[in-house]
Amino acid sequence: MPRRRTSRGPAAAGARAPLPGFVPPQLATLVGQAPRGGGWLHEIKFDGYRTAARVAAGRVRMLTRRGLDWTVRFAPIARALARLAVRAAYIDGEIVVMDAEGRTSFAGLQDALSGGRPERLVYCAFDLLHLDGRDLRGQPALARKQALEALIAGAGPGPLRYSEHVLGSGADFLRHACRLRLEGVVAKLADAPYRPGRSRDWLKVKCLQRQEFVIGGWTASEAAGRELRSLLVGYFRRGRLVVAGKVGTGFDLKTGRELAVRLARLARRDPPFATVPAEYRRGIRWVEPRLVVEVSFSAWTADGILRHASFEGIREDKPAASVVLETPVSAGP
Repeated sequence: MPRRRTSRGPAAAGARAPLPGFVPPQLATLVGQAPRGGGWLHEIKFDGYRTAARVAAGRVRMLTRRGLDWTVRFAPIARALARLAVRAAYIDGEIVVMDAEGRTSFAGLQDALSGGRPERLVYCAFDLLHLDGRDLRGQPALARKQALEALIAGAGPGPLRYSEHVLGSGADFLRHACRLRLEGVVAKLADAPYRPGRSRDWLKVKCLQRQEFVIGGWTASEAAGRELRSLLVGYFRRGRLVVAGKVGTGFDLKTGRELAVRLARLARRDPPFATVPAEYRRGIRWVEPRLVVEVSFSAWTADGILRHASFEGIREDKPAASVVLETPVSAGP
């Protein structure tokens, strides 16, 4: 049994408080360029499932961004966290799978979970909200990360990783991330507290065009042995589902069959979209807008339709109603 950690350094600065049951995660605002200045710390943007780890006396719960308990699905990560030398902790991070080049792969994560290969899972920890009776949410982000680094450093080899960062030089960090064909970067104000919900304290900049969309319809394939031809996807605008276009690549035979089965259970007679262009109506099977998918694409057309859209995976950690069009805003000074 590992020796339990005694809080020192940055962790001890937090106010005494009980370990929270669930904390809604802090979210980043999409911007078009990395913010300038030395007051920002910059991290790699991961491509996986945002997950909080609640550790209490060796017992671990893995919680999705909506507070769902996915401990069983992420069992190898939970076992590694249970061995940390700590009495109580609340960690924020992301469950990922690495590809052969060391990049996080959402498709690989889907394959590991559906194929029963949880040993491929890695937990990239990037924030620490509570440690041994101290609430750290009011502490600066940099201090929280220093405490987290010390905690994860004691874990040794295994599926736990500390998310490294650089201070300042955001534009250079972004260029390097994009050269490596990573998804993007996340910039965080180094002196800001942890604030649940979306704010300008955390900013994300993408190298690749990717977003979540909701499936509103699908077409069956006419090819032998293939179930799914394409998906008709959209996003919500002021409570109404807007067509974003078709997704016809990215799913193999197995994924196509599984998607067709799930979509058949959601069948409805009329389109869930506010309006549907005539070219999308032929052969379409309408479904209840409940299934969220991750899609990569090259660009938007002038009339708001995806170009070269490709399926990346199902997002089971996000409710359909939360899917809106992501448009970058100014990063500010």
